[in-house]
Amino acid sequence: MPNLYKQILEHIPTAAIAVDKNLRVLFANRAFREYFRSDSERGTLRGVIGCGETSACGKGARCRFCSLRALFAETMASGKPASRKLVLRQRTDGDLAIRMKAFPMEGYFLGIADDAYETEIAREMSSAQDIQQRLLPPATPHGGVPYSFLYIPCREIGGDLPDVYRVNGETMGVIADVSGKGISAGMLSAFVKAGWDRSEPSPARAVKGLNAKFLELNLDERAYVTAAAVRIERESMRLIYCVAGHNAPLLLKGAGGIDEIVMKAPPVSNWIPDFPYEDASIGYSHGDILVLLTDGVTESKNKKGEQFSIERVEAILQRAGSAEEFISLLKTALKDFCGDFDDDLTAIAFDL
Repeated sequence: MPNLYKQILEHIPTAAIAVDKNLRVLFANRAFREYFRSDSERGTLRGVIGCGETSACGKGARCRFCSLRALFAETMASGKPASRKLVLRQRTDGDLAIRMKAFPMEGYFLGIADDAYETEIAREMSSAQDIQQRLLPPATPHGGVPYSFLYIPCREIGGDLPDVYRVNGETMGVIADVSGKGISAGMLSAFVKAGWDRSEPSPARAVKGLNAKFLELNLDERAYVTAAAVRIERESMRLIYCVAGHNAPLLLKGAGGIDEIVMKAPPVSNWIPDFPYEDASIGYSHGDILVLLTDGVTESKNKKGEQFSIERVEAILQRAGSAEEFISLLKTALKDFCGDFDDDLTAIAFDL
């Protein structure tokens, strides 16, 4: 590639990459190498973008889904500029999204990022997504009551927060759903994680403490958090719970019936600052299944506008022989019914 072109590309702040008709990288400029954390300015696409494919570039299973390869192929086939959002798999940072344009140039093909700032935002979103994943409970329970959970955010950052932990030897389960979506919801869910008192054995007092801290944020009335918290007492075989404006937890009885654990209390918000949240209790039997879920599950819609509904959830619960089976069946049913999701989907199920 002529040195003049290389010098120009090397000093522009926008990520740029040039390839030949065989998709060999002739030059990747400094900005491109920085974004993709690569030391290679030429060679194969695999070597320059660090996709993690172990087979020869263009021959591996991932290569069929390489969006950068597909972008250049489209430009070569049409002889015209092409543009698309690329999701490129990174070795350590998760997925990186970047919008690029490709242009034919006298036997070469040039790819340029539309907006370097957008790329940096995408990288930050990927980091935030990784942090939020670390807020989830362990996939495999370590002692206490066995459980399984479902967590599917509709965007990069979700507004739901499931948690399972132990206090004084008893298992505690919490599920929260914050108002809004995206980055603001993710920040509020991080506040819930930090503001929830995991040393408090009373679900109601934990909700009260969260409400007090929420008031200190001085947010407007559009911001709120719904929550359902439960303490599972194995010796007395009772559930101690508090529900703050959230979907009613479901208790599948061994005999086949389902109890909806309803409590009329407002969400964590500034609507009723001094609301007297209180604990309530209900007994359970060996073999029962307890489910906490968000309204994203019940209100998810299909292409006809029909909601998934609590009735479908209960039908799945009655077929399930364990918490793990319920979560598996629920996940499959939601994907079959809805396809894409426009809200966060979260559920926790406990084998009592």
